[in-house]
Amino acid sequence: MTAISGEFPTSQLNRLPASPYYLEAVVTALKKAGLLRTYYRDRLRGYRLGAKAKLVLLDGWPERFTFCLTGDAETNRLKSEANRRFRLHRLAETYITMGNAGVLLYPDEKPKVFAQTGFGGEAVTYPVFYSSREVKELGADATQIRSSRFAGVLLVPTGIFVTYNSGGALMKWRYKSELRVKTLLWNILCQQRLAQQYRVEQVHGLVLGDSMDLAYQILTSTGGAKHDYFMLDGSYDHFYFLTNDHQGEVILALLCDPVKTAELDRILSQGLSAGNPGRAMEQDAAEPDGTPVLFGYFCDLPRIVRFNTALELMERPGTLICFDFQADVLRRYCGDRVHLQTIDFTKFEGRLFP
Repeated sequence: MTAISGEFPTSQLNRLPASPYYLEAVVTALKKAGLLRTYYRDRLRGYRLGAKAKLVLLDGWPERFTFCLTGDAETNRLKSEANRRFRLHRLAETYITMGNAGVLLYPDEKPKVFAQTGFGGEAVTYPVFYSSREVKELGADATQIRSSRFAGVLLVPTGIFVTYNSGGALMKWRYKSELRVKTLLWNILCQQRLAQQYRVEQVHGLVLGDSMDLAYQILTSTGGAKHDYFMLDGSYDHFYFLTNDHQGEVILALLCDPVKTAELDRILSQGLSAGNPGRAMEQDAAEPDGTPVLFGYFCDLPRIVRFNTALELMERPGTLICFDFQADVLRRYCGDRVHLQTIDFTKFEGRLFP
């Protein structure tokens, strides 16, 4: 993980899939062997590979690590500037969330969708994540997205998710820059390399954050005084919010699994009638008395906004179904008009992800 991230934040060590005692023992052993070192500056503390470790990885797994441990790659020629290191730490967090959700990360595990050469037209049959640097391997086609804030692209069999990691606060945001990323993916994936699998309406946004409090900030954001901070500006019809923790990882795994998503929807639909597609509002089902119901457990923020706004305009109540840990923030945003029904996360995980 340190190799593909460049610098791994020490604060994220406990998120790796092993016991804290084992992880600490491994880090200690790697340091003693001269394979790993701690770098601290500007209040950022992270692990970096030693020169010996790079040689070992390149010798043993060249197809996996050549991309990130050779040449002028940012993950190879590490800098000391805080903003660059902060970006590497955010990428490492994203990798952990993706990896813990079962998403493939390493170059030798996934199709070379964004490589200038070597792509054989393989369909995406398993969730895979490509960092922004991998996307930019397209060469000249990618020059237009150099100023984007995206961390990478998640491809699942049923959709494309342009991924951002906002951490604990609203990230800087330039609408035109981010729209160029969406346009590039439309062109490269939906019209060229994976045209048989994806349509333009399957390109969505995904933002990761440290807590659900950030979701509330996004829902109520107007972009700041200069309109240069993240807000729901219509760049994506669907923009999902997930937390960088175990709960977010499990929901991400659900997002990547249409079969389990359909099973959860089936369970939630018991006792409800089908939503009315002709109604001038988004809904997934309806109560016996006709009250519209929205399944909001993926925290699709624009969809929640559209649902809440429609209820206000129509001056009628609605029901929003979400996970228990999402309820406080969504209740604060929606107010009394929306009745929240919660899914017990622990029971859900035990049933669908035992």
